[in-house]
Amino acid sequence: MKRAALYLRVSTLDQHPENQGCDLRQLAEQRGWTIVQEYTDHGFSGARARRPALDQLLADAHQNKFDIVVVWACDRLARSVRHFLEVLDQLHHLNIEFVSFRPALRYHPGLRQRVRRRRQRQTLRRRNPQRRLWHLDR
Repeated sequence: MKRAALYLRVSTLDQHPENQGCDLRQLAEQRGWTIVQEYTDHGFSGARARRPALDQLLADAHQNKFDIVVVWACDRLARSVRHFLEVLDQLHHLNIEFVSFRPALRYHPGLRQRVRRRRQRQTLRRRNPQRRLWHLDR
């Protein structure tokens, strides 16, 4: 059974992160994951790279406390593409999966190779549609 960490964030103090939490807990239950920790940044903008709960999540990731990070939406983790990719890169190097509830997005470390192979197949098929590509489908 995989250990999941939930990350919740709302920008203002009058918003409620519990709405995100309900969806994420339900997703974890459906997938059979054990929730080991919930990290909540209440009243912090996603434009800030340093947030208390996010910093703690990354510190715990280095201590191998969970296998999956689950967020409600990608913008809950980071607003800038650069910061988002930096966090994903850290998780990738620690062999931790990333799952977003909305839109449905799942990233795990072996995904890069599959995407690269699929792109190679598509490129070769465009160049020569008659060519058989069985050796790349493995």
